[in-house]
Order: sequence, then structure tokens, then C-alpha cells
Amino acid sequence: MSPDDQPAPPLTQRSRPPASRGTRAGSRGGASLKRRPRKLLRAKQKLGKYTIERKLGEGGFATVYQARDEIEGIKVALKMPHPHLLTGTAMEDFRREVRMVAQLEHPNILPLKTAHFVNEHFMIVTGLGLMTLEDRISRRLPIDLALDFARQMLAGVAYAHSQRIIHCDIKPDNFILFEGNRLRLTDFGVAKVAQRTLRASGAGTLGYMAPEQAMGRPSYRSDVFAMGLVLYRMFSGRLPEYPFDWPPPGFRSVKERLHPTMIELLRRSMELAPQRRYADAGAMLAAFNRIKSPRRPRTAAKRSTKSSRRSADWKTIQRRQFLQEFGRALETKHQCTACGGPVSEPMQGCPWCGKLRLAHEGRTDFPLECPRCNRGMKLDWSYCPWCYGPGFEASSPRPFSDKRYTGRCQNPKCSRKLLMPFMRYCPWCRRKVRRKWKVPESSHTCGHCGWGVVAGYWSHCPWCCKRLGGQ
Repeated sequence: MSPDDQPAPPLTQRSRPPASRGTRAGSRGGASLKRRPRKLLRAKQKLGKYTIERKLGEGGFATVYQARDEIEGIKVALKMPHPHLLTGTAMEDFRREVRMVAQLEHPNILPLKTAHFVNEHFMIVTGLGLMTLEDRISRRLPIDLALDFARQMLAGVAYAHSQRIIHCDIKPDNFILFEGNRLRLTDFGVAKVAQRTLRASGAGTLGYMAPEQAMGRPSYRSDVFAMGLVLYRMFSGRLPEYPFDWPPPGFRSVKERLHPTMIELLRRSMELAPQRRYADAGAMLAAFNRIKSPRRPRTAAKRSTKSSRRSADWKTIQRRQFLQEFGRALETKHQCTACGGPVSEPMQGCPWCGKLRLAHEGRTDFPLECPRCNRGMKLDWSYCPWCYGPGFEASSPRPFSDKRYTGRCQNPKCSRKLLMPFMRYCPWCRRKVRRKWKVPESSHTCGHCGWGVVAGYWSHCPWCCKRLGGQ
């Protein structure tokens, strides 16, 4: 399994253009990923017995639609790989993987309804879920429900391992939530084919990948490692980053919520050395089932010092005040995965703690995303204005207007010359933006790059990632 993965979006009613949760990386010298114009399906369009209702999301590998099966009278998810990726080799891989997944029968694995061609469209049909685990853990999750989710996830992966199948892409986006809080694991074969097909894109998803898997040597223990990260994030709200030192960020929350034996299970599953982890998900599930009370006693969870309370309260008040003053102007709708501070999509680093944000971790309001930095792209852009990423063929020849265009490119040969705040490169001609962007309602600038900063709140410049003087 290569780390060069850009999977298709999840099969849920609340799907969105995929953002990966986790850290993505790619080389600056990577090959260009050409986006060929694709003819999207329209609402009420019919494909065989399916009527398209709406588009759920689109990734570098496939587009997913919500559709109605007019014969069975149910709603389904249609995952349709992009036609130009369906080479002869890829189709052979698909046939092999589809046959494999069709044999899996477990309440925590999403069953494959069918896979076939309709009017030259290759489609993979599954049940339609409510949302992904990624969506669910973005909201408050009771500890008892989180432990039930942990048991279901381990049961699904353990069953796959018992059938000698390594998933290789365990992450919250690949667990789909259905009615009755039923979690089901999906994307067995599709993700593998996607990774092999998109290897030339120069981008990769590393957030939940074991070190040996990144080197091309996946095993059952690689899935165990990924499960450990998923569980740790679910219980702490934070995703650890390489080199995964123990204890990871957010450990205080884990310590307050979980029993020491449950914490030891997480620690062992996240060991860097594969031989120190559980042999497979079956062994990990057995260890989980032996824990009589995985949650921490309530009295212990309430212990905290007055100083830590005051510190937390001070940070909360400070950030709340910042959002009231600058949140709308800067569109700080996301949170830093290290400190939880509010950040915006264009920021290259966290202004609160200085953590680099070379790849965006969160949703985007744009219809597409750059496969290198995960920041948003408009359909008519030829280049990523945020990371100087690879070139694209615009998905639409029609120019789109946008109220966010407030600047102009200084290149006299540029085709459109329109810029949005905090763009680093022109999306039309790729010229570096020389303008020093300012923060509305703030006259302060960074002493290193000259771009606008918010004094009194930030300790680092979010544009050049240098530490601000006097902080």
C-alpha cells in the first residue's frame, strides 16, 4: 500500500468534498495531476434502475452520488470512479477487490450491493449511511457511546483480519454510521486501487499510516496501529503526529476519561515498532473485551487543580474575544490540531502555537481541493494559490465570479488578474503575489514578511510562521 493516497469521499448523506483528517505531505517536485473536465450527473437523471438525487462529494478518484433505487424503493450511494482512471490494469484490480469484499459478511462491515457498468458508467453501489465517524466525532461524544464505537470498529477489523484481509486505510472517514449507532467499515478495495492509480499526483495521506506501511510493508499490525490512532483521537479529540511520542497531545483528557488498562491498550497499539503491537485486530479486540471497566471512575475524572482551571478559562476567554473581533474577517472556522486555537484555511501555521499547517486539516467551502495542500480550489483555477502546487486543467471553461476577489495580480499578461485575500500565488498565471496582505481592523504587521497580524493575541505569524517580536 503506497502512502500516495487520495481516496474517494465517504458514502453518507452528509458527505462533502474530502478533506482528510490527518497530516498530508507531498514533494514540491511532484508530477502534475491533470484534472480532465468531467461531465457530472444531474439531479433526476436516470442510470438503469437508479435515479440521481444529488452529488454527495468528489475526490481525486471518484464522485459519489445519492440515488434512489426505483425497484427496491431505497436510497443508495453510487461511487463512480473517474473514467480516465479506469485503465485495464485498474479494472482487473477492481474485479479482484469487489469479489473479495462481496464475501465479507459482518454487522460492522458495509456490504457491497453490486458493482457494474450502466451506460458506460462504472458504479459501486452500497447502502447510504447517515454520516461518517469523522463527522460524528466533530461533536460531543459521550464516553459510553465512544466505547461502544470502539468495540464495533475493532470487531469489524478483527473479522477482516480473520479472513486474511488487511484494510490498509483505517481512518474515521471509512467508518460509516447508520441508524441505531451502527458503525460499518468500508473502502477495502477502492482505496487500494485509488492509491496505485494516483501515485503520480505527488501527494499522500499520512495521518493514520503506520511507519512500515509508508515504506511499502503493510501487515495486520499496520491496521492495529491505525486503529490505535483512531481510538486515541476519538477519546482525546486530538490526532497524534509522527514520531508519536508518548504521551501524545491531549493525554490529559484521555487520562481523565479512561481506565489505566484502556490507556495501556492504546499505548501498545500505537507502538512504532510493529513487533510491540498486538498481532492483529483480533488480539486487540480480545484485550479490549478483557477490560471490565474501560472508563475512568467519575470521581477521578473531576480532579483538576485551580491553576489549570484558571489557565483554561483565560485561554477560552481570549480566543472567544478574538473570534468576536476578527473571526468573521479572517474566516477562522477551523481549529489547530495541536493547541485548539482558531485558524483559517489560508494560514500556513498556527498563530497561537506556531505549528506548521503545510496541509489544511478540515473542511473547505470550495468545490475542489488541491491534492497537495488540501486547501480549496475553484473550478476555473489552473494553479493552487496557496501552496504553489501542481498545475491543473480547469474543471470548467467558464469563469466564475466570487465576492471574495478583492485584489489584483500585477502580471500584465495574466488572463484574469483576480486575487482573494492571503493568496500567495495567482491561480491564473502562478506568479508570486507581492502584495502585503493586511488583517482588517488591525494595523500591525509581521516584522519578517510584512503581512498583517493581530497583536495582543498571536505569538506567531500565520503566514511566514516566524515568532512575533515581543510575544
